[in-house]
Amino acid sequence: HVQLVESGGGSVQAGGSLRLSCAASGYTYNRNCMAWFRQVPGSEREGVAVMFTSGGATHYADSVKGRFTISRGSARDTVTLEMNALKPEDTPMYYCAAAFGRVVNSPLSEFDYNVWGQGTQVTVS
Repeated sequence: HVQLVESGGGSVQAGGSLRLSCAASGYTYNRNCMAWFRQVPGSEREGVAVMFTSGGATHYADSVKGRFTISRGSARDTVTLEMNALKPEDTPMYYCAAAFGRVVNSPLSEFDYNVWGQGTQVTVS
C-alpha cells in the first residue's frame, strides 16, 4: 500500500515563492513517475509538473514553465515543487500524484496516475 503526503502549502503575496514537498511511503519500487496537479473547485485537475523516476525527465504545463521546478527531494522517495514568481491564478489546491506499475503516456493527464495525496492549499494574493 502506497501513500503520498504533501507539505509546504500556505499563503504568499504575488511574486513570492513557495516550496511543496511530497513524500511517498510503502511499496515504492515500481514507481514510474511523480507529478503535481492543481485543481480549482468545480474544474478538472490540471497537470503542473512531472518527473519520471528513470532518467529524471521533466514536463511542465505552459502556464508554469520558467517559474516552477520539480526535483527529487533530499529524502528518499520525495519530490519537491519549487514555485517562484507566484501569481493569483496559481492559487488552488495542489495534489501530489504517482504512477505505480503503469506506463505513463500523457504525463500531464490525471488519468495516468493511480496514487494521490490529500492535497495542500496554496493561496497567492
